[in-house]
Amino acid sequence: MSEPIKITPPRIARATFHIEGIAPLMTARFSKKAEIKAGMEEGGSSRSKRKRDPRDFDADARGAAHIAAEGWYGIHAAAFRNAAISACRLVGFKMTLAKLSIFIEPDGYDEEEGTPLVKLIVPEPRTSIMHVRNATGVIDLRARPMWAPGWKAEVRIAWDLDQFSLTDISNLMARVGQQVGVGEGRPDSRESAGLGYGLFSVSQVMVKEGIK
Repeated sequence: MSEPIKITPPRIARATFHIEGIAPLMTARFSKKAEIKAGMEEGGSSRSKRKRDPRDFDADARGAAHIAAEGWYGIHAAAFRNAAISACRLVGFKMTLAKLSIFIEPDGYDEEEGTPLVKLIVPEPRTSIMHVRNATGVIDLRARPMWAPGWKAEVRIAWDLDQFSLTDISNLMARVGQQVGVGEGRPDSRESAGLGYGLFSVSQVMVKEGIK
């Protein structure tokens, strides 16, 4: 007779991390999708004859903000998950295990794209205009929403307790806040050394379930 197979379900723990920004926060939702789609539908000849409209930098900045259906501002939930995975390199944790074990529970979704969001506890942002260099080497201007230090969020994290303890997750979040960052201009930016944006401190941790 074959022996019965025992499947042990993962032990998922949950906690909420209250964070407060110690550096400016800037987000950059890709807001040109509809414009690119319309251009593709018109074709090349139509695009070449189109009159270029004046640039509305405030509208560009708002278009780069994640706004939930309920009207609040948010940051892509994956920003914290990816940052926690990246922070594993600093403490010797396996990034492959973190990818399968750490998850961010969203507070809502982007009203246009359905992107999962963590709610930001913030006032209205100001418009930040910075020069950038495109892939072709041409200088251009980018408008982004920016919040001053003091921005807040409550990040709800679920993780596999057989892989990481509460202390492990807390240390990772501390590393994310002090060394990795979230959003545009963060120290762990893929394309540069960053601007020191998106850093935060953890002010409180509230355990929800899974830890006795």
